[in-house]
Amino acid sequence: MSKATLSLVHIFQRSAVFSALSIHKHVQVAVDRNCFSVATGGSHMVKIAGLASNRGRNLLHIADRMPGGAELSIVLTNEDGAPVLEGASERGIPTEVVTRDEGESRESHEERILETLDSYDFDIVCLDGYMRVLTEAFVDNAPTTLNIHPSLLPAFPGMDAHEQVLDSGARMTGCTVHVVTEEVDAGPIVTQEAVPVYEDDETDDLKKRVLYDAEFTAYPRAIRWVAEDRVSVDTDAETVEIEGDTGGDFPQRRLVSDDLSNTLRYGENPHQDGAVYADGTCEEANVVSAPQLNEGAKALSYNNYNDADGALNLIKEFDEPAAAVIKHTNPAGCATADSLSEAYDKALRTDPKSAFGGVVALNRECDAETAEQVVDSFKEVVVAPGYTDAALDVLTDKKNLRVLDVGELGEISERLTEKPIVGGRLVQERDLASPSIEEFEVVTEREPTDAELKTMKFTWQTLKHVKSNGIVFASGTETVGLGVGQVSRVDAVELAGKKAGRDAEGKSAEGAVMGSDAFFPFPDGIEAAAEAGIEAVIQPGGSVNDEDVIEAADEHGMAMVFTGMRCFRHD
Repeated sequence: MSKATLSLVHIFQRSAVFSALSIHKHVQVAVDRNCFSVATGGSHMVKIAGLASNRGRNLLHIADRMPGGAELSIVLTNEDGAPVLEGASERGIPTEVVTRDEGESRESHEERILETLDSYDFDIVCLDGYMRVLTEAFVDNAPTTLNIHPSLLPAFPGMDAHEQVLDSGARMTGCTVHVVTEEVDAGPIVTQEAVPVYEDDETDDLKKRVLYDAEFTAYPRAIRWVAEDRVSVDTDAETVEIEGDTGGDFPQRRLVSDDLSNTLRYGENPHQDGAVYADGTCEEANVVSAPQLNEGAKALSYNNYNDADGALNLIKEFDEPAAAVIKHTNPAGCATADSLSEAYDKALRTDPKSAFGGVVALNRECDAETAEQVVDSFKEVVVAPGYTDAALDVLTDKKNLRVLDVGELGEISERLTEKPIVGGRLVQERDLASPSIEEFEVVTEREPTDAELKTMKFTWQTLKHVKSNGIVFASGTETVGLGVGQVSRVDAVELAGKKAGRDAEGKSAEGAVMGSDAFFPFPDGIEAAAEAGIEAVIQPGGSVNDEDVIEAADEHGMAMVFTGMRCFRHD
């Protein structure tokens, strides 16, 4: 017997006519009232008998994909000359044609189909556009049979599903893979896949989208689950359970349904088209749903949205008045202070040259004093949870400064973030971790001072939003120099020192704290930091060379703490 077990719990009882057939010679059946456990025998992969009346494009797609290692062992059609025959033959799949004779009963026709199939090994039956309603004779005597229907059942069953969808005015449709029962399109659902319906859709448009965007995803998925022995069907309860598909943050099936918010002038570059989509369920303060208060200014670009999102996420880290300036998704400066204007001044003076043309984010209502500072040099966007009337008068006087009001910052509610990549999406929890001072592990001979510990905390909160390899130099609760996006950690240290010495106004790395988003693989990063004037370090730790790194810090009289966690940001 195969180590893989098909837990397809569809009940079938062999009739006298079928009991003589050897179709189940590789299938072991265990009956438990309403449940069946069907175990494939031998060591062979899951094999499929495909039934189609026309092109059978889903069957051929499954043959090409071989989801979970499943393969088609036979393609049978009830129509002479059905196009699926040629496609199957090209793939080396055996084919059979069993037409229904004039005046022949459906039961008799299906009995001949079962007799024909008896010559082949298979574990399940998959229908694809099989234009006959199967009778009890087939359902009760064949292995579990799956069908794919071009709508989100139970809506729009039967023929002409696409026409039904368009006539109804529905804005969403898709496909359904279900277990075949005697009742048309009413069997337990294995999986579904949704696609949008567009206002100008015609039947052919919708049919093509459902096939390529839904059916070609859902049917292979269902077959893969079967091949992985994860599908259980309770026919009485008309439910299907997928082992491991318990929802949570990372469910087996994901549906992303966003609405077009706006088309953009272009994407990252003028030769790329772009658009922004809105998640209507997001309750957290965000830049996508934020109104642009100066309507005369040009709309946000792809890069504006990206930078504004990064800037907003950074200032959400702090309870105190905070300001950040972002350029190309990296902080050019960040600071907290007793007042918003002071925080902005400290953030800007980290690197005013790089801040030119950047995005400003504030975590308090923007007042006139802060607004005057913002417009003193060119900025693309300012983001804040509100503005005084006087501040708006100042900001909206700048023609091309986009002013976004994200409303009350409130609680962070969105727990996941994702990045589309070719062929799929990467999904992960947002990095909301923020180790407390009490959790810092002091590893050097010198203990950090209370002031240094406070700066370390600020440094780590900022560092999470710096592209890796990332280094932050900070003094008090303001950045002094940043080394961002380097392929070498020591290069990032040297860059932060260079920026602090060359570009910061009224600041110095002398006596500052250094934060690193990952461990130092060698002491050279500490040596470079000491040369720049750094006196304390916060880093994750965990390198095989930690002892050497700590020794280097001790030699320079540095205080160093480990957080026990890293904060890479690669996007």
